[in-house]
Amino acid sequence: MAAVLDVGSFSARLVVLEPGGSPLEPVLTHQTRLRLDRELDDDGRLSPGGIAAISTAVSSGVEMAREHGVKDVFPLATSSIRDAVNAREAVRVVSRDTGVELRFLSGRREAELTYVGARRWYGAAEGPLLVLDIGGGTVELSAGAGGQATFARSLPLGARSVTRDWLPAEPPVRSKQVRALRDHVLEEVAGALGDVKAELAEHRVVGCSKVLRQLARLAGDRPGKTRELQLDDIRAWIPRLAAMPSARRAQLPGISRRRAQQALGGAVVAEALLTVAGDRMTICPWSTRDGLLLTLLDQLTGATGKHSRPAA
Repeated sequence: MAAVLDVGSFSARLVVLEPGGSPLEPVLTHQTRLRLDRELDDDGRLSPGGIAAISTAVSSGVEMAREHGVKDVFPLATSSIRDAVNAREAVRVVSRDTGVELRFLSGRREAELTYVGARRWYGAAEGPLLVLDIGGGTVELSAGAGGQATFARSLPLGARSVTRDWLPAEPPVRSKQVRALRDHVLEEVAGALGDVKAELAEHRVVGCSKVLRQLARLAGDRPGKTRELQLDDIRAWIPRLAAMPSARRAQLPGISRRRAQQALGGAVVAEALLTVAGDRMTICPWSTRDGLLLTLLDQLTGATGKHSRPAA
């Protein structure tokens, strides 16, 4: 079986697939809640309490896997840990406490795996895809026409990162602060996609992340319909989000309490992506973890197809 323990800012989630399985029907899932966003100081250092919480979550996930006969688990630490100033210390302490050494993927590799997840969701017949993923710490961009991405880049523009670096801890946010963030993000995205924009013109734009799913729900999408996020809709919401305290944002459709503070930052990044890549994106439910699971499953089953590239 293929198993990933995905340790992120808000949870450590174990997902297990059996040979021939799909992320839609895992044989085992287990989740431990985390709040690592509260455990990072102004210098980007994880607190001792935060590291201890990671150890507890990892131990819980691995124990659950072993109880179900799953011995090999890929312990994926996302950017909330990878980009911490004391990431090496965190890995060392977690390894000492649990016997599990957390593994990091580069931003580029995360982008490639997100593409794999999106490609598997839509299938080969869908044609070229441009895949966009707003995480907490980074934004992943990838594109291709086949089973693997031929273009992959990562930018330090995650919803948590831009909120921490550019926006006040609590709204209301002044218009000049939003404008400064908009200018910065747009410049970064245009720089990352500018040299390939013409090549990507015919690609279907796909968004893969909880940030984008929540923004699509906020901006008018409804369950049961094809999920889509449009530039005009998200642009109209930015000044409204800027004027709201986090508690009020958490009452909006689609915005979870845990991600409410980051909603404005995520919306500004989404606006920049849509400005450069196209005026709308379809929301895909599969992302990096799903691409990693499918890649690991290919390796286990000896698949020789286009998705069998090593996970890391």
